Amino acid sequence: MAIVYNEEIKVFNLETEYSTYQMKVGEFGFLLHLYYGEKLEADSDLSYLIQRADRGFSGNPYEARYDRTFSLDYFPQEYSCFGNGDYRADSIQTIHADGSNVTDLRYKSHKIYPGKYRLPGLPAMFWKEEEGDSLEITMEDPVTGVQVVLYYGVLEKGDVITRSVRVMNGGQTPVELKKAMSLCLDMNHNQLDFIHFYGRHTMERQMERGPLHHGKQSIGSLRGISSHHHNPFVILCDRQATEERGDCYGMMFLYSGNFLAEVEVDQIHQTRAIMGIHPEQFSFRLEPGEDLALPEVAMIYTHKGLSCLSLKFHDAIRQHIMRGEWAHKRRPILINNWEATYFDFNGQKLVDIARDAKELGIEMLVMDDGWFGKRDSDNSGLGDWVVNEDKLGCTLKELVTQVNSLGLKFGMWFEPEMICEDSNLYRAHPDWMMRVPGRAGNIAREQFVLDYTRKEVRDYIEQAMSRILDSANIEYIKWDMNRSMCNVFSAALPAERQGEISYRYVLGLYELLERLTSKYPYILFEGCSGGGGRFDAGMLYYTPQIWCSDDTDAIERLKIQYGTSFGYPIGAVGSHVSACPNHQTKRITPIETRGTVAMAGTFGYELDLTKLTQEEKKVVRQQVEEYKKYDHLVHEGDYYRLSGPYGNDRVTCWQFMDKEKKNGLFCAVYTRLQANPAPLIIKLKGLDKKRRYEINGRIYSGAALMYGGLLLPVPESEYQSFRFEIQEKENL
Repeated sequence: MAIVYNEEIKVFNLETEYSTYQMKVGEFGFLLHLYYGEKLEADSDLSYLIQRADRGFSGNPYEARYDRTFSLDYFPQEYSCFGNGDYRADSIQTIHADGSNVTDLRYKSHKIYPGKYRLPGLPAMFWKEEEGDSLEITMEDPVTGVQVVLYYGVLEKGDVITRSVRVMNGGQTPVELKKAMSLCLDMNHNQLDFIHFYGRHTMERQMERGPLHHGKQSIGSLRGISSHHHNPFVILCDRQATEERGDCYGMMFLYSGNFLAEVEVDQIHQTRAIMGIHPEQFSFRLEPGEDLALPEVAMIYTHKGLSCLSLKFHDAIRQHIMRGEWAHKRRPILINNWEATYFDFNGQKLVDIARDAKELGIEMLVMDDGWFGKRDSDNSGLGDWVVNEDKLGCTLKELVTQVNSLGLKFGMWFEPEMICEDSNLYRAHPDWMMRVPGRAGNIAREQFVLDYTRKEVRDYIEQAMSRILDSANIEYIKWDMNRSMCNVFSAALPAERQGEISYRYVLGLYELLERLTSKYPYILFEGCSGGGGRFDAGMLYYTPQIWCSDDTDAIERLKIQYGTSFGYPIGAVGSHVSACPNHQTKRITPIETRGTVAMAGTFGYELDLTKLTQEEKKVVRQQVEEYKKYDHLVHEGDYYRLSGPYGNDRVTCWQFMDKEKKNGLFCAVYTRLQANPAPLIIKLKGLDKKRRYEINGRIYSGAALMYGGLLLPVPESEYQSFRFEIQEKENL
């Protein structure tokens, strides 16, 4: 098995193909963390690495009495508690009926079994019994009766270890849970860099890397969504780590709401990382006998650098998070009417776009915002999910039938989590809007948030959407969410439970998505939150692709898609060719380059096809056929960052390669021209050094391309791009 407990020395050994995770039931029942890193012998016991010492102002558990060398203030732990003598970042905080806030968890029992533990109502990794094991360790506070079950899952071949937590009130009085993190990871050194991915709307997941320092560093979100501003995926790595080598620890939160990822370096230079639901704006009341499950964190360790870490996360998400018919099925190449028409369209205009799209080989038309209720701007109508037949000039079924008759599939945009004051839904159910009584609230795009903690709200949305989806042949849904949450309040919950709303909201969202994706398994759902405001593994459990950013500028997208690729498979990235000058930046880039960048994703178009020149239409036809050829590489192959947009301002390069190392695609975008330019040589990755490959009419050995490199052509114009197919030839 991948998980073994040594009863004699009380050590748990969790083993993947290339890593070991170890912990020990220590004195007085404290669960101590021993090791996480490169694979060790199965009988190893690394408890010798814990140095006991009498450190001033580091107290001792009462049971230790005169042994001043035993202190939770510097011992590495599996799940740190507030108030029990550990002054570092804590994992759990509780308030009891008497007002006390101490939690002191001790080992009680454990069980090991094949397969994966389950988290009902939450997205989580999944695997078959023969692929990995699960471990549940029950910890208990003997005074209050609070129990915490620590869940560990081990996906052996994927080098994945998952963590989750369930908190139970085993006492006789209510407990208020103020903080409960899903991950606590202690390491005995601090010579690490902290990599995270910050941003803003239209500029998401910008990579930032810096050394750890003493004290706390954190990123997170209090916006009700994982946010454009910080992503729930972080990396700790050696300060010398590169794409090819160095210890790397990746931590990914499978959750789509408020989160916290925090790293602290303590008094003796040890590092602690915690990750979970953000404790601000959070509290959860547990009556006696009640429990609460927390979202999952997926961890991967490798000593082979950032590229290897990314490849492992990509495979884990594709194989063990994404579900359903569309997880591995080729996605249709689509045209979205948003940047072509915005709100100014009717049924005939959409049919005209579809007709042009068919001539270019495009496979689906997506009708974006503006088709429902009173919706000629973003000031009204949200919540009224009734087709505006007067605007379309026909029924939805008639429109879809016309588009289908041209040979195209049909998709639609929804924003099911929002409501406008100027809507029939608000006039009928004003209490369904999240709003603090007596306060006007905070407006974003003239819209407010529906209270998804309420089942009747979710039922209404399901019924409204189902009526539309049942009325015509709809094969794609873009599920949008265009504001952050604030003024968080539910008219359906009492005062003492208002701190539960943000978590209950996300659980409600997941429940509705589960219902709809199960009811309509043939529909391709794409997630969106003003672009990449909710680009996380939790959403990928329900939607196998997410609109990466509302910024469709090809040059800006280089950084956005580069940062996204560190944790998420590029085939999940919604990416389109849009009009020029670009609507966000006013930049002008060649349509060939816009196609190259959009091919690093789901691929489609977001422009008015009727305004393209004949030469541009010829390019579009070529791009469509080329993408169909390379689709399997983008969605199922390995993705390599070769030259990033940060370290080299002249060119950004990336590469796709199939798992058999036979065929691939090399892409390059020039971002700055130079007079009398120096040569640019890029080393390829993922090849077999003993094979021969043809690139652009020339034969190379795999070793030459990986160790010597590929000499790039000199660009002839600004923002020029190149795409070179990599084809295996006869072996050496």
